Amino acid sequence: MRIKYFGSTVGLAIGLAFGLAAGAQAQVKLAVGGPITGGSAAFGAQLKNGVEQAVEDINAAGGILGQKLSISIGDDRADPKEGVSTANKFAADGVKFVIGHFNSGVTIPASDVYLENGMLAITPAATNPKVTDRPGMWNMFRVCGRDDQQGIVAGALIAAKFKGKRVAIIHDKTTYGQGLADETRKAINGKGLKEVMYEGVNKDDKDFTALVSKLKGANPDLVYWGGLHDTGGLIVRQMRDQGVKAPLMGGDGLADDEFAAIAGPGADGTLMTYSPDPRNNPKNKAIVELFRKKRGFEPQAYTLYSYAAVQIIKQAAEQAKSLDPKKVAEVMHSGKAFDTVAGGIAFDKKGDVSNDGYIIGGKKKERYVLYTWKKGPDGKISYFENE
Repeated sequence: MRIKYFGSTVGLAIGLAFGLAAGAQAQVKLAVGGPITGGSAAFGAQLKNGVEQAVEDINAAGGILGQKLSISIGDDRADPKEGVSTANKFAADGVKFVIGHFNSGVTIPASDVYLENGMLAITPAATNPKVTDRPGMWNMFRVCGRDDQQGIVAGALIAAKFKGKRVAIIHDKTTYGQGLADETRKAINGKGLKEVMYEGVNKDDKDFTALVSKLKGANPDLVYWGGLHDTGGLIVRQMRDQGVKAPLMGGDGLADDEFAAIAGPGADGTLMTYSPDPRNNPKNKAIVELFRKKRGFEPQAYTLYSYAAVQIIKQAAEQAKSLDPKKVAEVMHSGKAFDTVAGGIAFDKKGDVSNDGYIIGGKKKERYVLYTWKKGPDGKISYFENE
């Protein structure tokens, strides 16, 4: 009896030891998916740096519900097929939470994989309405605005600033670029302004001589661009080289300083719609300096929105008292606001931010956010919020 009792005690002790060890080693598997390489790599770097710093800070504070976060990085190269492949790898690795992707055309098919595998995803940047406007997508959220919102903002600003002027619209034929161009076109048409040119180009082209010739013939006062910074930068450079002086206006796809590096001096005067810049919030002074000094990385555009996405997962999991993605999603869909570096963020039933992502200020003093690319105190061309 004594031996049997002793053996049972040892077995129990060993079992408890293994259980404690397993608990101590348990990790919350989180991943970030985006274009780490390729023409959109500047945005991939924003997502990656934002998520990595958030994970580091959360782990230093004890993790989520006593568990530390582990992070996987997936390079989708801004390609839908690569995005699906990346999503499947995350699923196979047991990832439960994903921050990504950047491109709408990648996010939409990848989110289907996440749905099938019970994974929750938050995109900091994919703005096409279809990201969330699909039945049964309980798992898909975004901390940015939508193209139909941004198009309304762009249309209102164009109609006000270029009333009676000649506006040309061009896009890169992608889900994001053409979607934004179409929404902006719809908005300006609704205000009685008809575009003088509407043209699509291939996003991987380098020579836009034919496009610029058409622009010269259309003689626009403004060229609206639906697309990303790399192609947009090339178009601006070639416009200026061939004597087209009309300013360019685009959306959040321009929001990286690499745009000015590609466009050259011709970037000066470019207009841009984009969400409120978290770097301008005095409360974020410490985290902004942390990115600059520790990482040597300027936390522009979607960097802090990616950081905020991880903060939301932590807060929602703690409110749910669970790391089950469905239970976390239920808290996120409840309408409760989460305190983040990107401000207070609450979601509607679709998973979109409950307020318009392109408006700043309270209800009595709302205004659309507009940025202008111009030389800063350091002599470099970057984007600055219009006052």
